[in-house]
Amino acid sequence: MTSLPTTASDILVVRWSDLEPFYQTLETQALTEENVAQWLKAWTAVSEVVEEAEARCFIATTLDAQDKEAQQRYQTFLSVTQPAIHAAEQQLKQRLLNSGLVPSGFELPLRNMRAEAALFREANLPLQAESRTLAAEYMRLLGAQSIPWEGEELPITHVPLLCQAPDRSRREQAWRAGAARQLTDREAINTLWGRAMPLRAQMAHNADLPDYRAYRWQQLFRFGYTPDDCKDFYQAVEEIALPAATRLCEKRRQQLGVTELYPWDMAVDPLQRPPLRPFQNVNELEDRVATIIRQVSPLLGDNFDTLRKDGLLDLGSRLGKGGGGYSIPLRASKRSFIFMNATGRHLDVQVLLHEAGHTFHSFATHSLPYFQQRDAGIEFRETVAIAMELLGTPYLAAAQGGFYTESEAALARLQHLERMLFLWPSIAQVDAFQHWVYENHETALDPHTCDATWAALEQRFNPAISWQGLEQEQKIGWQQKLHIHIQPFYYFEYALAQLGALQIWRNHLHNPLQAVTQYQEAMTLGGTMPLPTLYQAAGIRFAFDSDTLHTLITFVEHTIDELESQLG
Repeated sequence: MTSLPTTASDILVVRWSDLEPFYQTLETQALTEENVAQWLKAWTAVSEVVEEAEARCFIATTLDAQDKEAQQRYQTFLSVTQPAIHAAEQQLKQRLLNSGLVPSGFELPLRNMRAEAALFREANLPLQAESRTLAAEYMRLLGAQSIPWEGEELPITHVPLLCQAPDRSRREQAWRAGAARQLTDREAINTLWGRAMPLRAQMAHNADLPDYRAYRWQQLFRFGYTPDDCKDFYQAVEEIALPAATRLCEKRRQQLGVTELYPWDMAVDPLQRPPLRPFQNVNELEDRVATIIRQVSPLLGDNFDTLRKDGLLDLGSRLGKGGGGYSIPLRASKRSFIFMNATGRHLDVQVLLHEAGHTFHSFATHSLPYFQQRDAGIEFRETVAIAMELLGTPYLAAAQGGFYTESEAALARLQHLERMLFLWPSIAQVDAFQHWVYENHETALDPHTCDATWAALEQRFNPAISWQGLEQEQKIGWQQKLHIHIQPFYYFEYALAQLGALQIWRNHLHNPLQAVTQYQEAMTLGGTMPLPTLYQAAGIRFAFDSDTLHTLITFVEHTIDELESQLG
């Protein structure tokens, strides 16, 4: 191959032998102050193809979780192509670091590159490949989950929709059907866990680090805070966010007229208002969300329209489709792909806006010359995505091009804010579980001990929900949290992102044009600036102290009160 592949079909099947000559050229070419910019651009061109090749292989496995050809192609990429690429990339990183050259706008990427180079061990390449294979198998298991319901087989992603039914017995029946199906995969997921944990410990050991948490901390470029800072935040959550969530639960219990709240009581409207049904099909979802985004910003509207025109959205739930939702950049094509499992709930509107936010962030960095400059810290990436959910809320009513009557739009905003309050304790639970796992590696190898720890954390961070008679279902909650299995420690970012996104939304309420302008400008900085500077560019503060949490929770509760008054 004399030139890099450019079409989606060619990129999908790219092999190491296709890429090796380009890496060899980069390894042997003289590196000077005069040519470093051109050298980095050449490296970027290769890296864009590599990143898109992995993305397209992954996407194919999620579009149809039972597609054996796609699974094999992805497995080959992970086990054969990617280790060779990582070794070649390490050589290039070391060349640049050893040169002492600091290209313009490259200070922060160099810091990250030093961390990556220090973490690299050739012995970890096959372990990383195996870890990704296990993650793909986990996703395949989840994608195959379905429930029998009233004469048809439904994807398990429909259970939350069914749990909005006013009839409590129907909600319970749906919830139990989903939980029973998840229990059938309990041992399979335990087996994957038993294979993944030693790999993670060995990677940390090979990198001369005390545990996998230290390994991931460096891998995620978490330079701005420590594990102890996370634990301090849990304390703030328990003191400030948990009481707010508990107040909401008690109000819900009284409104429903029940003695105790069970898991199937949390999605239904407590005042028996009809469930929000914003759309009948994904075309309607796309159309209305496109209108909402264009009202937030014409530029972002153009970005979204590009995805639609190029067929880069797969939004509907269906049997055999992989679980979850994501936006993944297609760097060589200067596009992104959005994947989700919409079933007709308002939450689907939020998810699409969220993933669109990630996409807009990727679009905003296309003009940065080097691929190492494009990815902001995960905390800010999630801030951008959650902020997009909130920036769309003024346009939810049909009169603004959205989905609802004015009262339904108010209800959608109310439920959105309630979910945000509930999310902080949930994030603390997931993150605390992961810290426990990697502080107690040998103990956590036993999934039954993980079950017990998860149940204890559930009681700590979600005490208002009764699990009486549901002890086994409660214990496997950790198995259903994708990030624990496929992206360890990628979760605390959501807690920080909610704090940032609420600040952007608060600014938007006072000055919409300025807030959106700052939001878009901050996105264009990519990963060229540290987190505090990115937040400042967006007109907000990077902070997760008790005072910041208290101020924003007070703001959310006040807004909820206003919306409740509006609804009567």
